[in-house]
Amino acid sequence: MTIAIVILMLLGYLLICTEHITRINKATVALFCGVWGWVLYVCVGPYYIETLHEAGFQEFLGTKDYSIATVNEYIRQNVFASHIAQLTSIVMYLLTTMAIVDVLNNNGCFDLLAKLCRSRSSWVTVWMLALCSFGLSANLDNLTSAVVMLMVMNQLVVNHRQRMLLGAIIVIATNCGGCFTVIGDVTSLLVWTRGAVTPTNYTAALVLPALFATIIPTYLIGRKLPGHLDLKRSSIMYRGDDADVKLWQQILMLFLGMGGLWFVPTFYRLTNLPPFLGALCVLGVLWVVNEIINRKRILSDQPFTSHTNRSLQYEVMQMIMFFLGIGLSVDILIEVGAMQHVANWCDQYIHNIYILSLVLGAVSSVMDNVALVISGISIYPVLGDNAIGMTEYMQSFVENGQYWHLITLSGCVGGCLLPIGNTAGYALMKAEDVTIWWYIKHITAKVLLGWFCALGIYFLVDYFLR
Repeated sequence: MTIAIVILMLLGYLLICTEHITRINKATVALFCGVWGWVLYVCVGPYYIETLHEAGFQEFLGTKDYSIATVNEYIRQNVFASHIAQLTSIVMYLLTTMAIVDVLNNNGCFDLLAKLCRSRSSWVTVWMLALCSFGLSANLDNLTSAVVMLMVMNQLVVNHRQRMLLGAIIVIATNCGGCFTVIGDVTSLLVWTRGAVTPTNYTAALVLPALFATIIPTYLIGRKLPGHLDLKRSSIMYRGDDADVKLWQQILMLFLGMGGLWFVPTFYRLTNLPPFLGALCVLGVLWVVNEIINRKRILSDQPFTSHTNRSLQYEVMQMIMFFLGIGLSVDILIEVGAMQHVANWCDQYIHNIYILSLVLGAVSSVMDNVALVISGISIYPVLGDNAIGMTEYMQSFVENGQYWHLITLSGCVGGCLLPIGNTAGYALMKAEDVTIWWYIKHITAKVLLGWFCALGIYFLVDYFLR
């Protein structure tokens, strides 16, 4: 049955890689593989429980009679529950941030970003779009940030070729911005919640590499743009009875939403409760303030009605379902022992974390980086204090070890080598009809240079910090 489960997952990964060819939604594939993987696991549950969980099962069994029902009960309570608890915690976090984005959008916060990025000078617009994308993605997930910034760009620029180049900058900046904070990307969030990194150390190690991975391709792509952009005429977004959303209101809500999310790691450290509860706390404060400052419009004869961006919600929900499916798929590979075989093979034939990160980043360009990084995180356990005295290679897998930094950095940056390597790239392909061949011709080499520079910067930072 292990072989059948592995074959199912490999076929699923193949379909995920070729979504742009088969037109089969990767979220659907991931969910199918994840669910049926667990169904197959339950079918031969006694074999896996007796070989991999014998001690725990005997303690659970106690005075109960051995039966298929007790095996399934043990799987549900002690095997599946631990995996799904961690996955649903991250799903809840993503749903909460989606609600925060909706509140910010209702208060015109993203219109404020459009005003900041609006300039006839192409360089001003390029750097403002990159800066806003980088900063937004450090707080929100990179798909949400990319879709928001692509909408902002679309409000500004008329010329399609210029939008394609600017859109590529947004994709790169959101992916790099998401990888240097523990709340900026589902992969870094997963690394953090699994105890592999601490927020301060993680950000200190990756902020400079992420900046260089953004600045270098942004500068090189910006050189392909004319001195002045073809801008649309300035217009005010209409969102129901929004007679006038004041500038102070936009700034206040943006500060509360984005600044509040920076409180989440502190909340986790103080309470040891899941990060999504900290995000819910931020959402609660944001909603209370929203009710207070919009009270007059809410109680007026023409109540305030918000303009909800359905495309943004649809894209984010797809990403959440995809993450859930991939998480279930990877967890089942852990339970059948396949990930242990992969770890043993990597230890024997590669035995170098920099080569591992390069391979992972290269494969991320053709396979969704979320799926690959989650798989990379799950190959190795986080080693504890007993790792002291071990080889330098094994020291890379302790808490805040190099391995956890490099796989998230290489996965996020390497995933930008092609638009099919990340969810933000797919959003760009849909929004601006960007083709893979156009992206390879104009963008890939620039991202590759930025990636290698980022790895070099990481090596220097790590050398001096240690």
